[in-house]
Amino acid sequence: MRIDDLYPPERLARAQRATAAAGLGALLLTPGSDLRYLTGYNAHAQERLTCLVLPAEGEPTLIVPTLERPAAEASPAPGTGVRIVDHPDGTDPYPLVARALGGPAGTVGLGNRMWAEQVLALRAALPGAEQRLAGEVLRELRIRKSDAEVAALREAGAAIDAVHARMGEWLRPGRTETEVGADIAAAIREAGHATVDFVIVASGPNAASPHHETSHRRIEAGDPVVVDIGGTMPSGYCSDSTRTYLAGGDVPGDFAGYYAVLHAAQRAAVAAVRPGVTAEAVDAVARDLITEAGYGAAFLHRTGHGIGLDGHEEPYLVTGNPRPLEPGMAFSIEPGIYLAGRHGARIEDIVVCTPDGVERLNTTATELVPL
Repeated sequence: MRIDDLYPPERLARAQRATAAAGLGALLLTPGSDLRYLTGYNAHAQERLTCLVLPAEGEPTLIVPTLERPAAEASPAPGTGVRIVDHPDGTDPYPLVARALGGPAGTVGLGNRMWAEQVLALRAALPGAEQRLAGEVLRELRIRKSDAEVAALREAGAAIDAVHARMGEWLRPGRTETEVGADIAAAIREAGHATVDFVIVASGPNAASPHHETSHRRIEAGDPVVVDIGGTMPSGYCSDSTRTYLAGGDVPGDFAGYYAVLHAAQRAAVAAVRPGVTAEAVDAVARDLITEAGYGAAFLHRTGHGIGLDGHEEPYLVTGNPRPLEPGMAFSIEPGIYLAGRHGARIEDIVVCTPDGVERLNTTATELVPL
């Protein structure tokens, strides 16, 4: 896959039209996934200002520190048609933003995760401009993935599946979660990821904490172990997949019973995905089955989150989100059951909504995996 194919020049023009339609004079985007989405430039977030100035009409300008100009020029950004302007250390870069706008902007959309000090500096540099969130525009552009983006997510899914397929090499009684996690992190990079974003190895009672990471707890025979791992590929697109393993020994207590419930709920939620079904309806499919089995209070989180250039983005599969699913939307399906002080389990696949249903981008088995 060519990286440039993921960041086509027409994306900027589409964003400009959407900016105008939203009543904004410009978008101002500092380093992060929105900037990368529009230009392909994976800019380093730092105290020196990097900012894409995207007016609703006119030439887009990418303002970068002088020492970062070579990196910006080596990125896909020049191919998208942006003009690059740099500022040396010791100079105030914020007047360059005003100059790039070419006049009063009226209302500007700021990157949702822009640093507060940059927000305030832009407020001072553009005293007549109302500030709103750029996410109002970019959320709708990013929520439906192109064929190239789905291909990038499919590649990420295969890479993280390859790591799960090797779990038996590392996950065994007597080793600490941290030791296992270090092996997994190395394997994530070996599988082709550019960065390791997170490694959760949650054994025994730690498996009851959905966002436990790793600890010095030694894995014991018979422990359920939740392994939730993900990274970012060179394309910029993310992986994320969870499987639950059994570290030898006998299955503890009622674990097999509630794992069967969880497995059925996860598979049913995946099968429910198709255009027109709402995000909250997919959540309800998993939640209702788990609740009917008596474990509703142990399902502590939403059923899923969108994924792309961010590990968590729109759409969110959660009660209260009536948005209908559309082809190209990519998200996780990850119900869990957590019994505090005892153990827990989660199963997570990344899926994409297709014109006639759903495609799983993680294809390893979802049954309980004994090691």
